[in-house]
Amino acid sequence: MEKVKVTLPDGSVKEYDAGTTVEDAAYSIGSGLGRDAIAGVVDGKEVDASYPIEKDVELSIITIDSDDALDIIRHTTSHVMAQAVKRLYDEVQVAIGPTIEEGFYYDFNLEENFNENSLAEIEAEMEKIIKEDIEIERKELPRKEAIELMEKRNEKYKLELIEELDDEMISLYFQGDYVDLCRGPHLPSTGYIKAFKLLNVAGAYWRGDENNEMLQRIYGTAFASEKDLEKYLHRVEEAKKRDHRKLGKELDLFSMQDEGRGFPFFHPKGMALRNELIDFWKEEHRKAGYEEIKTPIILDESLWHQSGHWDHYQDNMYFTEIDGETHAVKPMNCPGGILVYKDSMHSYRELPIRMAELGLVHRHEMSGALHGLMRVRSFTQDDAHIYCLPTQIEEELSGVIKLVDKIYSAFGFNYNVELSTKPEKAMGDEALWDKATDALRNAVEKNGLDYEVNEGDGAFYGPKIDFHLEDSLGRTWQCGTIQLDFQMPERFDLSYIGQDGDEHRPVMIHRAIYGSIERFIGILIEHFAGAFPTWMAPVQVEIIPVSDDQIDYALKVKEAIKEENIRVEVDSRSEQVGYKIRDAQVKQVPYMLIVGGREEENGTVSVRDRREGDLGTSKLSEFKSKILKEIEDKVINTEDTID
Repeated sequence: MEKVKVTLPDGSVKEYDAGTTVEDAAYSIGSGLGRDAIAGVVDGKEVDASYPIEKDVELSIITIDSDDALDIIRHTTSHVMAQAVKRLYDEVQVAIGPTIEEGFYYDFNLEENFNENSLAEIEAEMEKIIKEDIEIERKELPRKEAIELMEKRNEKYKLELIEELDDEMISLYFQGDYVDLCRGPHLPSTGYIKAFKLLNVAGAYWRGDENNEMLQRIYGTAFASEKDLEKYLHRVEEAKKRDHRKLGKELDLFSMQDEGRGFPFFHPKGMALRNELIDFWKEEHRKAGYEEIKTPIILDESLWHQSGHWDHYQDNMYFTEIDGETHAVKPMNCPGGILVYKDSMHSYRELPIRMAELGLVHRHEMSGALHGLMRVRSFTQDDAHIYCLPTQIEEELSGVIKLVDKIYSAFGFNYNVELSTKPEKAMGDEALWDKATDALRNAVEKNGLDYEVNEGDGAFYGPKIDFHLEDSLGRTWQCGTIQLDFQMPERFDLSYIGQDGDEHRPVMIHRAIYGSIERFIGILIEHFAGAFPTWMAPVQVEIIPVSDDQIDYALKVKEAIKEENIRVEVDSRSEQVGYKIRDAQVKQVPYMLIVGGREEENGTVSVRDRREGDLGTSKLSEFKSKILKEIEDKVINTEDTID
């Protein structure tokens, strides 16, 4: 019998008969490892536990309780869900069912609409399939046989997918009476699934194309243990309570109207929050040496050809005709900013030049993708473009990283960093891309930041660093970005006069910190559950008169507070004090000032905190000093993120 050598992660080498499976190898190492083994990694590729080892390989074992197992558990659970749906609905057509972050989904074509009762029935059928502990077997069939099998089973979507594959041998997974087109790997049997939950139903176009038929998408999730599932479901419920669309309406911050689908309407309280963010942004950029510019929303078609957006981004753009010529509504601010730079000649002595712009951009999004402030068709990017000498690149990148950290810290956010490299569809030569990527990597490492590499996810004109914020529920949001660009300066023939008197090419750095002001506000709403820190709260103080007799005093207190640019309102409704206090707490007003006859007589206020309750009586001057210090220091209490 031929022997094969298997190198394990610790460097040790074991010898087995050729054909030994990953599971057999796991058992040979230890019975506990064998019982927990669900898959393996052979020479860097994930494979099933039943995979036969036919040559010398490097092997690591994936156990049921490891992080690497989660994707496999969820993938298998999606197949179990599809099998359950097939058992319950004779006429259903199954489409695709991938794993996604924190779960999975499967798309189905069925005349009958799924609902909450349907999900309960499907879950019950899934439980039966799991109890049956059905073996899951991978088979590779010749292309013709795979097509015949799917034709026999009337699986039109699977047939379409097979037709697009170049493979002569097609990978299929057999699970009792269910067969699916899949590369795997999967759990050894359905009995390995311990904890799952179906979450909701949504509509989805086949292949994401709005010209195709609408399918029904069932979302679900699965974990290695019930404890992990319960923890996740608690977080989901908390996220529902924090949904920025719900809170945005309750707090009267913004609305979405049918007359402008995907275009947000900000209300006065929403504008108070928005302007606070903008004022903070402007002040920090002024300190960091940026000058603010503003460029037009609509620009001629020729500009977008020159920038490369016409070839690389046209499907996401809106167009209009002016004076018989095609113009584009800008999807990005950079081409306009470049024209500002080009409007005059620059010397090396001027560089770096840092131009910042709060620019309104428009991008086409399919209606099904729109989601409150998180996914819109128009938004304001807090862009900036830095034009610098090649010798200034790393210093400027470090400066941006420090500014990002300063701004995120003001909101109490932790973040992680991702370096994205050249995408498949890109412009420019390889040498410039390598140079730009190395510069970004060096800047991140010199600033002591841990980072992950996201291969192939850079912008079409350059690699980038993305900053992912972590909110109070542990979710991450991509917001800030830094992009190093050698391409645009070439395409627009940008130059500066060097020390030698000749023209030279500057390097361009694109960067945003909020990313989209609208989306950032949505994130803040959910992160703080609407209970914004005092410095950014739309209403910072609510004055509550005990009776109509104190309304005049309440108005005097309001004017005294308003003089300090504190956002203050008076609740003069003919309601009980307790009702007004509860209402102010629901509206997440940081401070309530209760004024009755005693307070009016003594020239004081009774202070209530939305979290701590009654803080006692205070002189108005003392309260003003306290709140002004809190606002100036941009204090963020940990309680602000707790619902």
